[in-house]
Amino acid sequence: MSVTGLKRVVITGLGPVTPIGVGAAEFAQAQRAGKSGIGPITHFEDTDTASKIAGEVRISLDEWVDPREARKLDRYVQLALAGAALAVADSGLSPEELRGERTGTLIGSGIGGMKTFEDQARVYVERGAGRISPMFIPMQIANMGTGHVAMKYGAMGPSSTVVTACASGTGAIGEAARYIQLGLADLMIAGGAEASITAMAIGGFSKMKALSTRNDDPEHASRPFAKGRDGFVMGEGAGVVMLEEYEHARARGATIYAEIVGFGVSADAHHITMPAPEGAGAQLAMKMALRTAGVSPEQVGYINAHGTSTYFNDLHETQGIKHVFGDHAAQLAISSTKSMTGHLLGAAGAVEAIAVAQALQDGILPPTINLSGDEDPELDLDYIPEGARQQQVEYALSNSFAFGGQNAALLFKKI
Repeated sequence: MSVTGLKRVVITGLGPVTPIGVGAAEFAQAQRAGKSGIGPITHFEDTDTASKIAGEVRISLDEWVDPREARKLDRYVQLALAGAALAVADSGLSPEELRGERTGTLIGSGIGGMKTFEDQARVYVERGAGRISPMFIPMQIANMGTGHVAMKYGAMGPSSTVVTACASGTGAIGEAARYIQLGLADLMIAGGAEASITAMAIGGFSKMKALSTRNDDPEHASRPFAKGRDGFVMGEGAGVVMLEEYEHARARGATIYAEIVGFGVSADAHHITMPAPEGAGAQLAMKMALRTAGVSPEQVGYINAHGTSTYFNDLHETQGIKHVFGDHAAQLAISSTKSMTGHLLGAAGAVEAIAVAQALQDGILPPTINLSGDEDPELDLDYIPEGARQQQVEYALSNSFAFGGQNAALLFKKI
């Protein structure tokens, strides 16, 4: 971040584990091809839930997590470890360089060990409290993604967990950047992880009527900003990045994807699930990200929108962007990669930060799929509907908004 007297923070490693691709190269290729990762749910047997589709990570995690250890880890922790391993490998840092008090960890999660909770609740109901696993609590609590990553790499520096629902991943990266900015760490392994494609989670979101029920056409179900949007599609995965102090990265000749120059957080203080009218709280987060970077709205060229495919989010986010960016809003390129991955809840913002870093480095902006031909006249900005776009951008913003009215925005700069 660029406030006078503070350290600069850059991204030197990417670790996406997503329904459309695992690893930086595969994830980038899938985005640019407009690949959908949505399909019928296979993680649990069909139930009477209204929504029967999701974005699942359909590969084995054995490459990154020992199967013997995996039995003691909720799936969200396994995804976090896989994302961290990918980010570390991509950064080129050695185990010796990571070990010690100058490396920190911060992995956000909106829900934590949902599958573990469900499994042990079933044990309690069917067999009694005496048969609950002694690993229940260590597997279920939301800070164990951070804890296990820190233990794996011997990272003894600043360590925390952000739990702000769908803004967790963005908040985790922003808070981790602050530790480096303040000189408290040289390296931070940061991001988000979520594994909530479970019967109870899908059932709960379905009862809220938050999920798409386009079960017969899953690849076209996640349709942010489209007139026919009918709810979000649950996704799972992890997004982990290696954050590094700029001079530290330069000294070792690291590849730098992008610089984090601004971070904003705010509260709607309005409603537990409904966004504030005109995106009032979201506006504050976006403005804070711009202000902390010392960047004017006119300098921003691209926004990776929260873009959930729900009626009110997409409407109020569009209105909020118009308020913050004024006449320049019409010139902005905007897209929602949730159209491809689904909504990864606490991991969403971190995966989207990776998408932004890649877009800045390569000059290719990801599309919003399932929008062309179904445009909503109320939503009249440039959402990149026709496929990936080659466009050089200096500054890009990533938005994340959460239940409870908690908002976060990160501003990135091309290096």
